[in-house]
Amino acid sequence: MSTEQTTYHVPVLLQASVDGMNIRPDGTYVDLTFGGGGHSREILARLGDNGRLLGFDQDEDAEQNIVDDARFTFVRSNFRYLHNFLRYYGAGPVDAILADLGVSSHHFDDSERGFSFRFDGQLDMRMNKRAGLTAADVVNTYTEERLADIFYLYGELKNSRRLAAALAKARRGQAIATIGDFLAIVKPLFGREREKKELAKVFQALRIEVNQEMDALKEMLRAATEALRPGGRLVVITYHSLEDRLVKNLMKTGNVEGKVEQDFFGRIRTPFKLVNNKVIVPDEEEICRNPRSRSAKLRIAEKLDI
Repeated sequence: MSTEQTTYHVPVLLQASVDGMNIRPDGTYVDLTFGGGGHSREILARLGDNGRLLGFDQDEDAEQNIVDDARFTFVRSNFRYLHNFLRYYGAGPVDAILADLGVSSHHFDDSERGFSFRFDGQLDMRMNKRAGLTAADVVNTYTEERLADIFYLYGELKNSRRLAAALAKARRGQAIATIGDFLAIVKPLFGREREKKELAKVFQALRIEVNQEMDALKEMLRAATEALRPGGRLVVITYHSLEDRLVKNLMKTGNVEGKVEQDFFGRIRTPFKLVNNKVIVPDEEEICRNPRSRSAKLRIAEKLDI
């Protein structure tokens, strides 16, 4: 593996997540967040000659890390289209599906992508560079009310209305085009002691909106439920409460809304049983080695034969 590949993205909870897939040598598996290929390489290492792996990623940069292996198929697409591509490749039902929902360290470290407030550059934040909407489009064209909703819902920011008002006022004079432009407007609204944490929430909210992450995740989770064979595993690594809530709801109740339906005997109707009742988190050694893993939570569920 080249240096570029290993530094693109350090896989989080690598062994625990791939162990959770319960891999059989001749099974069919899906890595919905291929990125630098770290999880995929570990999956392939456990497959036999007749095993099969599909790796999804909408980011063209991920194509540089494609694994040269006859058992591997790269799908350049958002994972919300899981159902369509499994049909296209004749790959269902599958034995396990893995999704690492974290943003790659590659994205944070690339100043041109606009994901991090550590660098100046265009206010972009698109996972798929072919997509139309950028973060600059959001802050310059959304209504003040809609901006406030995004910061509140996706960033859980208490001063969401002040943020939206400041942006709406600033853009009347000149378009907000760069990270520097953006930070000059929002930084004064935060105290110095919490500035980095609050800015991270602001950038998270914009990124989620630009990439429609919540809608894509809901579609993927529903498609994954249908795609798994009985006994198949759904393995998901989450990083913030919004996505974790959707995953937890699906695994416990069978739907992303968390709506509980019971049978005649009072048992919850769900296509899953939890493999790990207690969420799996990185140990201190992994957190020291890879600080971005600090907020990671691993949830694993097995599809029931119903």
